[in-house]
Formats: sequence, structure tokens, C-alpha cells
Amino acid sequence: MWHIAADSGVLDTNSSYAYLMWCRDFTATSVVAEIGRTVAGFVIGYRRPEAPDTLFVWQVAVDHPYRGLGLGVTMLDRLWDGLARQGVSKLETTISPDNKASIAMFSALARRRDCLLTDWPLFDRPDFPDSHEPERLYRITPKPTEE
Repeated sequence: MWHIAADSGVLDTNSSYAYLMWCRDFTATSVVAEIGRTVAGFVIGYRRPEAPDTLFVWQVAVDHPYRGLGLGVTMLDRLWDGLARQGVSKLETTISPDNKASIAMFSALARRRDCLLTDWPLFDRPDFPDSHEPERLYRITPKPTEE
């Protein structure tokens, strides 16, 4: 997972230790895709303590040879479907404005699930102590039902 994140060119790479701990402590809210015996991609997330009906997706990564196959959206679908049985009905993530691939993937996920996708600024450049890009919060929610 660490290698895939580091090689992505767009993700903030956490320490290798962080990925090991994530696999240990957040297995219920994460997924790893294997093709053969090779890790092809992963999604790591957690249920928000203040909003247990919301899955926050920390990172989605697909290794270079497996990109363009829809693996990212498939992993998100599988993870969300499993958590829906536990009451998760919303998904959140943050994306920097220049990450067009992630914006397209989460937009596709919302369309496939016939959900609403909203976004707004969450963290601006001055919020970060380094040269980090701004992050927008994207939220996918069910469409209101008509009565």
C-alpha cells in the first residue's frame, strides 16, 4: 500500500507504519484489491465518530498497471455496500482541486449510486504549515425521497 501511494504522484504518502496500523485497526472500513497475488489497489477510510452514518475515505489508490479499469470505483462500491448494512449512508472525502482523476471517480460513484454529490472548501492553503494544496470536502448522500 505504501509503495502504491508513494508511486501515485498525487497522494500524500503516510509513513509505512501508518499503513500497517491502518490495516490492523481499520479493516472494517478499508479494502485491498488483489489481482493474483499482487496488491492492485486499496481504499482506506473510517466512520466519522461524530457522524457514524458517514464513511470518510482517506485514500484511494490504484497501482499504475491497473488504472483505467474502474478498480477504484469498484472498491468504493464494495466497501460502501458492506458498510450500508451497518447504517452507513453517506460518504465523504477531501480532494485538492487539481486532482481531476479523483473528482471524476467520486462523481462516477455518485452517478452509479444515483446520489447527490456536493463539495465546498474545507482547508485553504494558509491552513497548512507546508505548501499543501487546498482541500475541498466532497460529500455523497442519498437523494431526498419524494413523498
